[in-house]
Amino acid sequence: MELWHNPRCSKSRSAKAALDEAGVRYTERRYLDEPPTSQELDEVLARIGAEPWDVARLNEPVAKELGLKDLERDRARWIEVMVANPVLIQRPIVVADETAVVARDAESVRKALDSQ
Repeated sequence: MELWHNPRCSKSRSAKAALDEAGVRYTERRYLDEPPTSQELDEVLARIGAEPWDVARLNEPVAKELGLKDLERDRARWIEVMVANPVLIQRPIVVADETAVVARDAESVRKALDSQ
């Protein structure tokens, strides 16, 4: 299991605490410091069952600078933009063996734990 998170984000800290409380082993990935590759992000999106625009942080200043809301919905292009600007990736994401979830609430964290 891997936790993609930003320790400055309260939702990320909550997900990390929930994983710690559950006693599961996981790798902590500070994705702003260690961004995913295009292939990794593509695979995680497939596990989530989402498109990149579904998990993009459109209110980030860089999203506005790039005109992300108006960018053509081309999966490869969006992934490229998000990998180059990882702050655009919604957080936290819990990546489990067969699934991944955007773990912004306790229910989502439980879903990831149940998939183990």
